[in-house]
Amino acid sequence: MLVATPKSTTVRADRDGRVSVRPLPPHEAGHAVDRVFAGLSAGSRYQRFHGPVPRMTELLRRRLVDVDGHRRAAIVAEVTTDGGGGDPVPVGLVELADAGRGAAEVAIAVVDAWHRRGVGRQLIEAAAALAMRLGYTELRASALPENVAVRGLARALFPQARWRLDGDTVQLTVPIGAAAGTVTDEDVLADLLYRG
Repeated sequence: MLVATPKSTTVRADRDGRVSVRPLPPHEAGHAVDRVFAGLSAGSRYQRFHGPVPRMTELLRRRLVDVDGHRRAAIVAEVTTDGGGGDPVPVGLVELADAGRGAAEVAIAVVDAWHRRGVGRQLIEAAAALAMRLGYTELRASALPENVAVRGLARALFPQARWRLDGDTVQLTVPIGAAAGTVTDEDVLADLLYRG
C-alpha cells in the first residue's frame, strides 16, 4: 500500500544541485510547463505525447497548464543549486487528471538531462500520495510499448499493477490506498500473463 508523502520532499543532491518535489500551484503552471517542455528531446516528447510534437501549440499549452489542484493536479520536480542563489528550475512534471469512477489518469515528463537520476520515481510516488489524499482509488496511465524506462519504473513501484495492450499503447491500472489490498480475478490473470 502506498503512503502519503510530505508536501515537499527532497529527491537527491548531486553535482548539479538538489531536487525537490511539491504540488504545482495553478499560478506557477505556465512557467513549469514551458521549462520542462523545453528540456525534452524530440524522442522524449514522442514518448510523452505518443506521437511527434515538434513544438508546443497554444492548445496543448492551455491543456497542460489547466490545473486546479483536484480534478487536474500536478507535481513539479525542481532543482536548486547548492548555493541556493537562484530560483528553482523545473526538471519534471507529473499530472493527474480525473478519469471518473475514482480513477486518476497520470502522465509524466522529466527533462532529458535529469533522466535516470530518480526524479521520475519521486514524481510518481508523490503523485500517488496526492491522488490518495484527493480521494482517488486507482491510477491509470498509458505508455508506448517501446517506452521500457516508464514501464520498468511502473513495475518497480506498483507490482500490483494490471497491464493490457490497447492498440498502439500499453494501459496500466493501479489500485491505490485501501483498494490496493484487494485482489481480483483480473489481478490474478494479469499476474499470470506478466510471469508467462
